[in-house]
Amino acid sequence: MSFLGKLFGGKKEEKGPTTHEAIQKLRETEELLVKKQEFLERKIDVEIQTARKHGTKNKRAAIAALKRKKRYEKQLTQIDGTLTQIEAQREALEGATTNAQVLNTMRDAANAMKLAHKDIDVDKVHDIMDDIAEQHDISREITDAISNNVAFSNDVDEDELEKELEELEQEDLDKEMLGINVPTDKLPDVPTSELVHDKPKPSKAKQTEDDDDFKMLESWAT
Repeated sequence: MSFLGKLFGGKKEEKGPTTHEAIQKLRETEELLVKKQEFLERKIDVEIQTARKHGTKNKRAAIAALKRKKRYEKQLTQIDGTLTQIEAQREALEGATTNAQVLNTMRDAANAMKLAHKDIDVDKVHDIMDDIAEQHDISREITDAISNNVAFSNDVDEDELEKELEELEQEDLDKEMLGINVPTDKLPDVPTSELVHDKPKPSKAKQTEDDDDFKMLESWAT
């Protein structure tokens, strides 16, 4: 307010509506216009039915109904244009509100990040990471040193071990050849019953020869 306005008691500047209030007003206006559209559409349908009813029988009433229909259609067209403008304005205002909220959120996040990094020195961070890497290396060296077997020497002649292995294998082979290594539990059981063998029958010539020998022995005995 200017100095003269204050001096002569001019009107105080009125505070404008908030973004939320403006959006709400626009939505209420849209709802009102939509209801107006529905009302006009019903009126148009009524006038059409009136014009059809009178037709040529009552030409004056029919024409009057069509005139009213035209007037309602004109109002309906105007409301369509107004609705389009209001919808565009509301969408723009909602978009601006969303952008403002996003911007405020990003600004708050930036301020919070600055506050979090306020006491952090980048050079100190690098030094800390270097110290951590160094301690990891030391820990790895200590683990390797502990795991190294110092009680037994690893200096073993592999050729000598292979020669000893060949000797063991040859010894096992010799035992198998001599039958020393044959397990006794795998031998067949000794039969307890008397074995009956089928004696082959002597041939006829052999039987005759045996009979002659028997007769000769009898003659010597007498």
